[in-house]
Amino acid sequence: MALIGVFDSGVGGLSILDEALRQLPQHDYIYLADSANAPYGERSSDWIADRSLVLCRHLLDEGCDAIVLACNTATAQAIAQIRDSLAIPVIGVEPGIKPAAMRTQNGIVGVLATEATLKSDKFNALLATLPSNCQFIKQAGAGLVPLIEAGKANSEAALELLAIHLQGIQDAGADTLVLGCTHYPFLRKAIRKLLGESIAIIDTSEAVVKQLKRQLEATAAPDAKHGKQQLTFISSKDEHSLLAMANELMYSDMRLHHIQAKLLGNI
Repeated sequence: MALIGVFDSGVGGLSILDEALRQLPQHDYIYLADSANAPYGERSSDWIADRSLVLCRHLLDEGCDAIVLACNTATAQAIAQIRDSLAIPVIGVEPGIKPAAMRTQNGIVGVLATEATLKSDKFNALLATLPSNCQFIKQAGAGLVPLIEAGKANSEAALELLAIHLQGIQDAGADTLVLGCTHYPFLRKAIRKLLGESIAIIDTSEAVVKQLKRQLEATAAPDAKHGKQQLTFISSKDEHSLLAMANELMYSDMRLHHIQAKLLGNI
């Protein structure tokens, strides 16, 4: 049994944790949310890289055997530095533009992501490897993460803001939409309300956890212990709110785990 750290700027990475609990329920998990500093997407590249490394080192100190960097912005800005600094597997996330390019029927793909992700070298290097006959309509989702962090993913305010952000993608005739931020899967209901059922929605939770599984198998993680697994939530802002959001947003049965919630110290 391994101890897996899942790190995000806020609650978005709960979508990754939820999938990890579905695919790999035998492990213990620490979910670390830097909610006091969310959203990361509007911060400088240097700040994101430095802060992400500090918090991943904290997860290493907590005894984690692997870390999922469950934040598109942090992955884009910091994963190379984190992998160079930590001697454990670090799995990142990135917008699913490659599977979207394979999925689209008309060659028009919308990409909803943070400004930092869309401007990152990592994202644009990936974009450059894809077929030139596929058109990507890039849109920064400014303001969406704070609404999700506030528990308003299904509010009228979120729906109205999302409608503005998706207008260009809709006008371009995209038949596929990439959710390029781990927060955005929690907007799926609102997206369907605005765009209907015909558009294909791509998020990367399943692929990320499959990669985590491969990494754990490669490092020969020990067998699971008997009984309930430990699930710890750590927040830099409010651990009780984080736990409440996990219960609200995640599909996993939390009763199957020993739950602990802690406030992050002065890091």
